[in-house]
Amino acid sequence: MTDSTAPLVDVRRIEKTFGDNHVLRGIDFQADAGTTTVLIGPSGSGKTTILRSLNVLETPDSGVIRIGEVEVDFAGLPTKGKDAREPVSRLRAQSGMVFQSHHLFPHKTVLENVIEGPVQVQKRPREEAVADARQLLDQVGLAEKADQHPFQLSGGQQQRVGIARALALKPKVVLFDEPTSALDPELVGEVLSVIKDLATEGWTTVIVTHEIRFAEQVADQVLFLDGGVVVERGTSAQVIGDPSEDRTRQFLHRILNPG
Repeated sequence: MTDSTAPLVDVRRIEKTFGDNHVLRGIDFQADAGTTTVLIGPSGSGKTTILRSLNVLETPDSGVIRIGEVEVDFAGLPTKGKDAREPVSRLRAQSGMVFQSHHLFPHKTVLENVIEGPVQVQKRPREEAVADARQLLDQVGLAEKADQHPFQLSGGQQQRVGIARALALKPKVVLFDEPTSALDPELVGEVLSVIKDLATEGWTTVIVTHEIRFAEQVADQVLFLDGGVVVERGTSAQVIGDPSEDRTRQFLHRILNPG
């Protein structure tokens, strides 16, 4: 059993290379249950690779990731076979992922998109999944869209369906990979508002975003990454409001003062 006082998410010494590109260089961080962790940094700094490693969409070369009671040591993980698949599947089941693009099934209704994971992957009773899905769609402000198809929705509405779909899996942690980057500027606010509500409701979230002012409002901790390492970490007031590292100050100045 995991100590109840231990952090919900524990990432230790994660390394990842793609060919000659050393993307993650010994990444460490922890996140307590009910907190929001925001990863910021320039493109190519490793933020999305961290997120994809938490969901094992990318397999780290080495290091340890624990979410809840499920821990995987990637250095000792077999490369193939059941002994490789089982721990990866168990770890992946602890999180729900919201991508930059919506990735909804175009031929399925909104409701069918939300229940797909619970019914097909988790084998939950359809009636139970439908009831949960309707509640979640109401939570993200889309109860009346349940029987529509994705093409009938705006980009912001599609992204909110993506959020409901991730929550439907009842994950321990929800991962957001730049959830507003593909949206028109006027649609960004509605998605950020839903994510902000999740944070106040006690969901554990890890968010990659360039929306610095949003990060300032919701983050319990901010990690600034550059070159595959965590350059600076702390509260939003520390990292965004009063950064101690020159590299962090340069990045924030460029983002907050474009042109």
